[in-house]
Amino acid sequence: MKAAHSVTDLVAAGLMTPAAGEAVAAVADRYAIALTPYLLGALENAAPGDPLYAQYIPSPEEAYTAPEEREDPIGDVVRSPVKGIVHRYPDRVLLKPLHACAVYCRFCFRREMVGPGGEALSPEELDAALAYVRTHPEVWEVVVTGGDPLLLSPRRLSHIVRSLSDIPHVGVVRLHTRIPVADPARVTAELVEALKAPELATWMAVHVNHASELTEEARGALARLADAGIPLLGQTVLLKGINDDAAALEALFRGLVRNRIKPYYLHHPDLAAGTSHFRPTLAEGQALVKGLRGRVSGLCQPTYVLDIPGGHGKAPAAPGWVRPDGEGGPNGEGGYLAEDFTGATHRYRG
Repeated sequence: MKAAHSVTDLVAAGLMTPAAGEAVAAVADRYAIALTPYLLGALENAAPGDPLYAQYIPSPEEAYTAPEEREDPIGDVVRSPVKGIVHRYPDRVLLKPLHACAVYCRFCFRREMVGPGGEALSPEELDAALAYVRTHPEVWEVVVTGGDPLLLSPRRLSHIVRSLSDIPHVGVVRLHTRIPVADPARVTAELVEALKAPELATWMAVHVNHASELTEEARGALARLADAGIPLLGQTVLLKGINDDAAALEALFRGLVRNRIKPYYLHHPDLAAGTSHFRPTLAEGQALVKGLRGRVSGLCQPTYVLDIPGGHGKAPAAPGWVRPDGEGGPNGEGGYLAEDFTGATHRYRG
Protein backbone atom coordinates (compact mmCIF):
# COMPACT_ATOMS: atom_id res chain seq x y z
CA MET A 1 0.00 0.00 0.00
CA LYS A 2 1.30 3.45 -0.99
CA ALA A 3 0.98 6.66 0.99
CA ALA A 4 -1.89 9.02 0.10
CA HIS A 5 -1.04 12.57 -0.97
CA SER A 6 -4.17 13.76 -2.78
CA VAL A 7 -7.95 13.62 -2.86
CA THR A 8 -7.62 11.16 -5.74
CA ASP A 9 -5.58 8.86 -3.50
CA LEU A 10 -8.20 9.12 -0.73
CA VAL A 11 -11.00 8.28 -3.15
CA ALA A 12 -9.01 5.31 -4.49
CA ALA A 13 -8.48 4.11 -0.91
CA GLY A 14 -12.24 4.20 -0.28
CA LEU A 15 -11.96 6.96 2.33
CA MET A 16 -13.99 9.46 0.29
CA THR A 17 -16.63 9.26 -2.37
CA PRO A 18 -15.93 11.09 -5.65
CA ALA A 19 -18.58 13.66 -4.69
CA ALA A 20 -16.96 14.24 -1.31
CA GLY A 21 -13.62 14.60 -3.06
CA GLU A 22 -15.02 17.32 -5.33
CA ALA A 23 -16.36 19.14 -2.24
CA VAL A 24 -12.87 19.44 -0.74
CA ALA A 25 -10.94 20.16 -3.96
CA ALA A 26 -10.33 23.79 -3.00
CA VAL A 27 -9.20 22.75 0.48
CA ALA A 28 -6.76 20.24 -1.00
CA ASP A 29 -5.33 22.93 -3.27
CA ARG A 30 -4.44 25.05 -0.25
CA TYR A 31 -3.58 22.62 2.57
CA ALA A 32 -1.39 19.54 2.23
CA ILE A 33 -2.70 15.97 2.44
CA ALA A 34 -0.62 13.00 3.51
CA LEU A 35 -1.40 9.68 5.17
CA THR A 36 1.12 6.91 5.65
CA PRO A 37 0.32 3.35 4.51
CA TYR A 38 0.07 2.45 8.20
CA LEU A 39 -2.67 5.04 8.78
CA LEU A 40 -4.49 4.09 5.59
CA GLY A 41 -4.67 0.57 6.97
CA ALA A 42 -5.90 1.83 10.34
CA LEU A 43 -8.62 3.88 8.60
CA GLU A 44 -9.79 1.09 6.30
CA ASN A 45 -13.23 0.82 7.93
CA ALA A 46 -13.43 4.34 9.37
CA ALA A 47 -16.21 6.84 8.69
CA PRO A 48 -16.23 10.66 8.89
CA GLY A 49 -17.27 10.58 12.58
CA ASP A 50 -14.29 8.46 13.57
CA PRO A 51 -11.77 10.40 15.74
CA LEU A 52 -8.85 9.23 13.62
CA TYR A 53 -10.61 10.01 10.33
CA ALA A 54 -11.40 13.57 11.37
CA GLN A 55 -7.76 14.30 12.18
CA TYR A 56 -6.41 13.48 8.72
CA ILE A 57 -9.17 13.56 6.08
CA PRO A 58 -9.96 17.03 4.66
CA SER A 59 -13.44 18.46 5.11
CA PRO A 60 -15.32 21.34 3.42
CA GLU A 61 -15.29 23.29 6.71
CA GLU A 62 -11.60 24.01 6.15
CA ALA A 63 -12.50 26.35 3.31
CA TYR A 64 -13.88 28.87 5.82
CA THR A 65 -11.39 31.20 7.49
CA ALA A 66 -12.78 32.92 10.57
CA PRO A 67 -11.96 36.63 11.03
CA GLU A 68 -9.71 35.94 14.02
CA GLU A 69 -7.67 33.20 12.29
CA ARG A 70 -4.11 33.78 11.09
CA GLU A 71 -1.53 32.34 8.72
CA ASP A 72 1.05 32.34 11.54
CA PRO A 73 -1.13 31.97 14.65
CA ILE A 74 1.64 31.67 17.26
CA GLY A 75 4.06 34.19 15.73
CA ASP A 76 6.90 31.94 14.58
CA VAL A 77 7.97 34.39 11.90
CA VAL A 78 8.35 37.43 14.15
CA ARG A 79 10.48 35.39 16.60
CA SER A 80 12.83 33.94 13.98
CA PRO A 81 16.23 35.69 14.04
CA VAL A 82 17.83 33.09 11.73
CA LYS A 83 16.28 30.72 9.24
CA GLY A 84 15.28 27.52 11.05
CA ILE A 85 15.38 29.11 14.54
CA VAL A 86 12.51 30.47 16.63
CA HIS A 87 13.66 32.17 19.84
CA ARG A 88 10.54 32.88 21.90
CA TYR A 89 11.70 32.13 25.46
CA PRO A 90 15.03 33.19 26.98
CA ASP A 91 16.49 29.74 27.71
CA ARG A 92 15.26 27.70 24.74
CA VAL A 93 14.84 27.83 20.98
CA LEU A 94 13.03 25.88 18.31
CA LEU A 95 15.21 24.34 15.62
CA LYS A 96 13.20 23.50 12.50
CA PRO A 97 15.40 21.47 10.14
CA LEU A 98 12.56 20.72 7.70
CA HIS A 99 8.96 21.66 6.94
CA ALA A 100 7.66 18.27 5.85
CA CYS A 101 5.61 15.73 7.83
CA ALA A 102 4.72 12.09 7.29
CA VAL A 103 1.07 13.06 7.84
CA TYR A 104 -0.76 16.39 7.75
CA CYS A 105 -3.22 17.02 10.56
CA ARG A 106 -6.25 19.04 9.52
CA PHE A 107 -5.92 21.34 12.56
CA CYS A 108 -2.16 22.02 12.27
CA PHE A 109 -1.06 25.47 13.45
CA ARG A 110 1.73 25.45 10.85
CA ARG A 111 -0.50 24.30 7.99
CA GLU A 112 0.40 27.36 5.90
CA MET A 113 4.12 26.51 6.23
CA VAL A 114 4.37 22.74 5.76
CA GLY A 115 3.68 20.45 2.85
CA PRO A 116 4.93 17.62 0.62
CA GLY A 117 8.51 18.21 -0.38
CA GLY A 118 8.64 20.77 2.43
CA GLU A 119 11.81 22.77 2.37
CA ALA A 120 14.68 21.42 4.47
CA LEU A 121 17.53 23.55 5.68
CA SER A 122 20.56 23.37 3.45
CA PRO A 123 23.84 22.32 5.12
CA GLU A 124 24.86 25.98 5.19
CA GLU A 125 21.54 27.06 6.70
CA LEU A 126 21.73 24.32 9.33
CA ASP A 127 25.26 25.45 10.19
CA ALA A 128 23.99 29.02 10.60
CA ALA A 129 21.15 27.84 12.86
CA LEU A 130 23.56 25.84 15.01
CA ALA A 131 25.91 28.83 15.12
CA TYR A 132 23.05 30.92 16.52
CA VAL A 133 22.63 28.42 19.36
CA ARG A 134 26.39 28.31 19.88
CA THR A 135 26.65 32.11 20.23
CA HIS A 136 23.71 32.43 22.64
CA PRO A 137 24.86 31.00 25.96
CA GLU A 138 21.45 31.57 27.54
CA VAL A 139 20.04 28.73 25.39
CA TRP A 140 19.88 25.61 27.55
CA GLU A 141 17.23 23.60 25.65
CA VAL A 142 16.79 23.08 21.91
CA VAL A 143 13.39 21.86 20.69
CA VAL A 144 13.78 20.12 17.33
CA THR A 145 10.51 20.38 15.47
CA GLY A 146 9.28 21.36 12.03
CA GLY A 147 7.76 19.59 10.17
CA ASP A 148 8.54 16.28 11.79
CA PRO A 149 12.23 15.79 12.55
CA LEU A 150 11.89 12.00 12.63
CA LEU A 151 11.43 12.11 8.86
CA LEU A 152 15.16 12.82 8.66
CA SER A 153 17.52 9.91 8.18
CA PRO A 154 19.27 8.54 11.28
CA ARG A 155 22.52 9.96 9.89
CA ARG A 156 21.14 13.50 9.68
CA LEU A 157 19.41 13.23 13.06
CA SER A 158 22.63 12.04 14.65
CA HIS A 159 24.51 14.96 13.12
CA ILE A 160 22.05 17.45 14.64
CA VAL A 161 21.97 15.82 18.07
CA ARG A 162 25.73 15.42 18.28
CA SER A 163 26.33 18.97 17.06
CA LEU A 164 24.10 20.19 19.88
CA SER A 165 25.92 17.98 22.39
CA ASP A 166 29.15 19.75 21.43
CA ILE A 167 27.75 23.10 22.61
CA PRO A 168 28.65 23.34 26.30
CA HIS A 169 25.64 25.40 27.44
CA VAL A 170 23.04 23.14 25.76
CA GLY A 171 21.81 20.56 28.26
CA VAL A 172 18.62 19.23 26.67
CA VAL A 173 17.38 18.41 23.19
CA ARG A 174 13.67 17.76 22.86
CA LEU A 175 12.23 16.32 19.64
CA HIS A 176 8.56 16.81 18.73
CA THR A 177 7.03 14.12 16.55
CA ARG A 178 3.92 12.31 15.31
CA ILE A 179 5.90 9.40 13.84
CA PRO A 180 5.40 6.79 16.63
CA VAL A 181 1.62 6.86 16.08
CA ALA A 182 1.63 7.73 12.37
CA ASP A 183 4.42 5.50 11.02
CA PRO A 184 5.66 3.36 13.94
CA ALA A 185 7.83 1.06 11.80
CA ARG A 186 10.05 4.06 11.16
CA VAL A 187 11.16 3.98 14.81
CA THR A 188 14.00 1.53 14.26
CA ALA A 189 16.91 0.69 16.55
CA GLU A 190 19.15 2.78 14.27
CA LEU A 191 16.88 5.81 14.54
CA VAL A 192 16.61 5.48 18.34
CA GLU A 193 20.40 5.30 18.64
CA ALA A 194 20.76 8.43 16.51
CA LEU A 195 18.77 10.44 19.06
CA LYS A 196 21.35 10.05 21.83
CA ALA A 197 24.66 11.80 22.39
CA PRO A 198 27.12 12.17 25.26
CA GLU A 199 26.60 15.02 27.71
CA LEU A 200 23.11 15.72 26.38
CA ALA A 201 19.69 14.69 27.75
CA THR A 202 17.35 13.66 24.93
CA TRP A 203 13.61 14.00 25.53
CA MET A 204 10.80 13.32 23.08
CA ALA A 205 7.32 14.87 22.91
CA VAL A 206 4.87 12.61 21.08
CA HIS A 207 1.69 14.13 19.63
CA VAL A 208 -1.30 11.88 20.44
CA ASN A 209 -4.93 13.04 20.51
CA HIS A 210 -7.01 9.90 21.06
CA ALA A 211 -6.59 6.58 22.82
CA SER A 212 -7.35 4.73 19.57
CA GLU A 213 -3.96 5.91 18.24
CA LEU A 214 -2.17 3.73 20.82
CA THR A 215 -2.27 0.58 18.71
CA GLU A 216 -0.04 -2.45 19.18
CA GLU A 217 2.38 -1.09 16.57
CA ALA A 218 2.46 2.36 18.16
CA ARG A 219 2.97 0.88 21.62
CA GLY A 220 5.92 -1.09 20.25
CA ALA A 221 7.52 2.03 18.80
CA LEU A 222 7.04 3.90 22.07
CA ALA A 223 8.54 1.00 24.01
CA ARG A 224 11.65 1.06 21.82
CA LEU A 225 12.14 4.71 22.73
CA ALA A 226 11.40 4.31 26.43
CA ASP A 227 13.56 1.18 26.73
CA ALA A 228 16.45 3.18 25.28
CA GLY A 229 16.16 5.61 28.18
CA ILE A 230 14.51 8.47 26.27
CA PRO A 231 11.90 10.15 28.50
CA LEU A 232 8.58 10.61 26.69
CA LEU A 233 6.13 13.49 26.99
CA GLY A 234 2.62 13.64 25.56
CA GLN A 235 1.25 16.59 23.60
CA THR A 236 -2.48 16.68 22.87
CA VAL A 237 -4.67 19.21 21.11
CA LEU A 238 -8.18 19.61 22.50
CA LEU A 239 -10.37 19.02 19.45
CA LYS A 240 -14.12 19.38 19.12
CA GLY A 241 -15.75 16.11 18.10
CA ILE A 242 -12.56 14.11 18.68
CA ASN A 243 -11.54 14.27 22.32
CA ASP A 244 -13.61 17.04 23.89
CA ASP A 245 -15.19 14.96 26.64
CA ALA A 246 -13.86 13.80 29.99
CA ALA A 247 -14.12 10.09 29.18
CA ALA A 248 -12.06 10.44 25.99
CA LEU A 249 -9.37 12.48 27.74
CA GLU A 250 -9.29 10.07 30.69
CA ALA A 251 -8.79 7.09 28.36
CA LEU A 252 -6.09 8.93 26.43
CA PHE A 253 -4.10 10.16 29.40
CA ARG A 254 -4.26 6.81 31.16
CA GLY A 255 -3.16 5.15 27.94
CA LEU A 256 -0.23 7.52 27.64
CA VAL A 257 0.91 6.87 31.21
CA ARG A 258 0.57 3.11 30.70
CA ASN A 259 3.02 3.52 27.82
CA ARG A 260 5.48 5.55 29.92
CA ILE A 261 4.46 8.90 28.44
CA LYS A 262 3.85 11.78 30.83
CA PRO A 263 0.98 13.97 29.56
CA TYR A 264 2.69 17.34 29.22
CA TYR A 265 0.49 19.85 27.39
CA LEU A 266 -3.18 19.89 26.47
CA HIS A 267 -3.23 22.62 23.83
CA HIS A 268 -6.21 24.83 23.18
CA PRO A 269 -6.37 24.85 19.36
CA ASP A 270 -4.48 27.72 17.79
CA LEU A 271 -6.12 30.27 15.51
CA ALA A 272 -4.93 28.58 12.31
CA ALA A 273 -6.86 29.35 9.16
CA GLY A 274 -9.72 26.96 8.39
CA THR A 275 -9.78 25.25 11.81
CA SER A 276 -12.66 26.91 13.67
CA HIS A 277 -14.77 23.73 13.47
CA PHE A 278 -12.19 21.98 15.67
CA ARG A 279 -12.07 24.69 18.33
CA PRO A 280 -14.11 24.47 21.55
CA THR A 281 -14.40 27.59 23.68
CA LEU A 282 -11.91 28.23 26.45
CA ALA A 283 -14.76 27.89 28.96
CA GLU A 284 -15.56 24.44 27.57
CA GLY A 285 -11.89 23.46 27.80
CA GLN A 286 -11.62 24.70 31.35
CA ALA A 287 -14.70 22.73 32.37
CA LEU A 288 -13.19 19.56 30.88
CA VAL A 289 -9.88 20.08 32.67
CA LYS A 290 -11.75 20.70 35.91
CA GLY A 291 -13.68 17.49 35.43
CA LEU A 292 -10.45 15.49 35.21
CA ARG A 293 -9.19 16.66 38.62
CA GLY A 294 -9.78 13.82 41.05
CA ARG A 295 -10.91 11.56 38.20
CA VAL A 296 -7.33 10.67 37.25
CA SER A 297 -4.07 10.95 39.16
CA GLY A 298 -1.54 13.72 38.83
CA LEU A 299 0.47 11.53 36.47
CA CYS A 300 -2.40 11.86 34.00
CA GLN A 301 -2.82 15.64 34.30
CA PRO A 302 -1.27 17.77 31.53
CA THR A 303 -1.10 21.55 31.70
CA TYR A 304 -3.92 23.12 29.69
CA VAL A 305 -2.32 25.94 27.69
CA LEU A 306 -3.23 28.72 25.31
CA ASP A 307 -0.56 29.91 22.88
CA ILE A 308 -1.00 33.68 22.88
CA PRO A 309 -1.32 34.92 19.27
CA GLY A 310 1.50 37.08 18.01
CA GLY A 311 4.44 35.12 19.39
CA HIS A 312 4.00 35.84 23.10
CA GLY A 313 4.28 32.24 24.27
CA LYS A 314 2.07 29.86 26.21
CA ALA A 315 -0.19 30.82 29.11
CA PRO A 316 -1.69 28.23 31.49
CA ALA A 317 -5.43 28.25 30.79
CA ALA A 318 -6.70 25.98 33.56
CA PRO A 319 -9.47 27.21 35.86
CA GLY A 320 -8.51 28.66 39.22
CA TRP A 321 -8.89 26.35 42.19
CA VAL A 322 -7.77 28.74 44.89
CA ARG A 323 -9.09 32.31 45.08
CA PRO A 324 -9.19 35.11 47.65
CA ASP A 325 -12.00 34.82 50.17
CA GLY A 326 -14.42 37.57 49.28
CA GLU A 327 -15.20 38.11 52.95
CA GLY A 328 -11.58 38.92 53.81
CA GLY A 329 -9.81 42.24 54.16
CA PRO A 330 -8.25 44.32 51.36
CA ASN A 331 -4.82 42.74 51.86
CA GLY A 332 -5.97 39.14 51.83
CA GLU A 333 -6.27 38.88 55.62
CA GLY A 334 -9.39 36.83 55.14
CA GLY A 335 -7.44 34.07 53.46
CA TYR A 336 -8.61 32.01 50.51
CA LEU A 337 -11.26 29.63 49.30
CA ALA A 338 -9.88 26.32 48.00
CA GLU A 339 -12.09 24.12 45.84
CA ASP A 340 -11.67 20.34 46.02
CA PHE A 341 -12.27 17.89 43.17
CA THR A 342 -15.92 17.37 44.19
CA GLY A 343 -16.69 21.08 43.82
CA ALA A 344 -16.88 21.81 47.55
CA THR A 345 -15.04 24.90 48.80
CA HIS A 346 -12.99 25.23 51.98
CA ARG A 347 -11.56 28.27 53.70
CA TYR A 348 -7.80 28.44 54.00
CA ARG A 349 -5.91 30.80 56.30
CA GLY A 350 -2.19 31.07 55.78
